[in-house]
Amino acid sequence: MVDTGRADRVGEFRGVAGPYWSLRPMTGGTEWEAEPARVRPPTPAERIGAENARCNARSRGDVL
Repeated sequence: MVDTGRADRVGEFRGVAGPYWSLRPMTGGTEWEAEPARVRPPTPAERIGAENARCNARSRGDVL
């Protein structure tokens, strides 16, 4: 998902936390809360970029 309220940050949907959606960076890290009205599905290019970043992080041995 893309959080337009945070400079189009891409993250995985993790669940609902009250009135917000919890998203987590594709490369691992701390979840953040996003307003559902400011979240949209990623474009194909955004999805490929996020998946590529995840693969690169995994190849470096980063904890996802």
